[in-house]
Amino acid sequence: MTGDGHSRPRGDRAGGRASDPRSRGASNGNRGAAGPDRSRDRQQHRVDPPRWVAFQAISAVHRDDGYANLVLPKLLAEHRIRGLDAAFATELTYGTLRLGGSLDTVIAAAADRAVERIDPPTRDALRLGAYQLLHMRVPAHAAVSTTVDLVRTVAPGAIGFANAVLRRIGQRDWQTWLDELGPGDLALRYAHPPWVVRAFSDALKDRKDELEDLLAADNTPAPVHLCARPGRITARELAEETGGVVGPFGAYAVHLPDGAPGDHPAVRDGLAHVQDEGSQLVAAALADAPLDGTDRRWLDLCAGPGGKAALLGSLAALRGAEVAAVEVAPHRARLVEHAVRGLPVEVYCGDGRDFDAPAYDRVLVDAPCTGLGALRRRPEARWRRQPNDLPPLTRLQRELLRSALDLTRPGGIVAYVTCSPHINETRMAVDETIRRFDGRIERLDARPLMENVTDSGDGPWAQLWPHRHGTDAMFLALLKRV
Repeated sequence: MTGDGHSRPRGDRAGGRASDPRSRGASNGNRGAAGPDRSRDRQQHRVDPPRWVAFQAISAVHRDDGYANLVLPKLLAEHRIRGLDAAFATELTYGTLRLGGSLDTVIAAAADRAVERIDPPTRDALRLGAYQLLHMRVPAHAAVSTTVDLVRTVAPGAIGFANAVLRRIGQRDWQTWLDELGPGDLALRYAHPPWVVRAFSDALKDRKDELEDLLAADNTPAPVHLCARPGRITARELAEETGGVVGPFGAYAVHLPDGAPGDHPAVRDGLAHVQDEGSQLVAAALADAPLDGTDRRWLDLCAGPGGKAALLGSLAALRGAEVAAVEVAPHRARLVEHAVRGLPVEVYCGDGRDFDAPAYDRVLVDAPCTGLGALRRRPEARWRRQPNDLPPLTRLQRELLRSALDLTRPGGIVAYVTCSPHINETRMAVDETIRRFDGRIERLDARPLMENVTDSGDGPWAQLWPHRHGTDAMFLALLKRV
């Protein structure tokens, strides 16, 4: 995605909520450029609240490197937007961010200039307008007029330019734009950077016919999964309490149809937490893997924000074990402390590569990675990551895995996990690290430890996929010290 500058300051909005933003057109009144005597507050009255919130959200993502899943809920609460308006703002925000690179290609063609040359506030407004025109059931006149109202507020000098660009965009539908700008281009069609498309193709190996299914799954919003904490509530009880359904694979997973998971008493009371079913499966596989000797000391070497540490802590409590959770970032270490309250987990703030302690029986390395396996949950992530992010990440991953193996006693188990299917972060990382230990590491087949999961790879590692399993693309390798 393009670089971004700083949007102009805006005042807080007053006034009521839009009753039907999906079909709402431009506000009535003078359509001329805002004069110097007109306040920004008065200009903002022209923009309906859901679109205004969506604009602020994507501006924060582009300008401040914010995260939509953190920024948007705060804005919705601040502006008291609920119900259909909140759903409209959410779809507009996430959809615009998810398809950002492809929308930029269309905008550049319609504007006859590179998007980098468009002022950032205008650029973000055009992205929102293009998404409404090409991907939402918003009448074209409403999409154009409300976006022009938005530009009138944030960049009044660009009103005519924005109006012309939007009208050109609206002359074709999405498929026609794709056929004109990049026929057969999967990166453009499915809004993924080309290097990510190549990485997915490589990871699929001889199943490249699934590539389009995988790319399409990334563009489908991920459902909410809960983890029922063992010993506190069963998955069936949690499903009955929340109106969800028990997950198809893991013993602790519950899938919610919709709604805010934090509103459920079980989550508020620490009986359950939000966690993708794939993440639950890899943590449970480590806990269930057969080992030799004692089974009392467990370690989570990269614990933030704490979901896997909480599941491991719940299992450890049932088995008379204790967990050490290490997290290098202080704010994430505090999140881990919050997640594991009441569980036999001790949190350490430090670098897992330097952690010094007596040997452990089970060690989890949920290594920092590109996150390419969770793009459906993080709409902005695909455009932020670049190929040059890989070398420092892969170096860190190998160093953490070596540290984990050093911290594991003979007969103990290490689980190496990434939320990325990129072969440099998965199979290659494991193979290169094992070579350094000169025969002291045994690979275990991870697939039998994934309950009810089929088609998870050739082994001995396991690879989950959004399009096959409905989970994030989690990778798991189980290694035993011998």
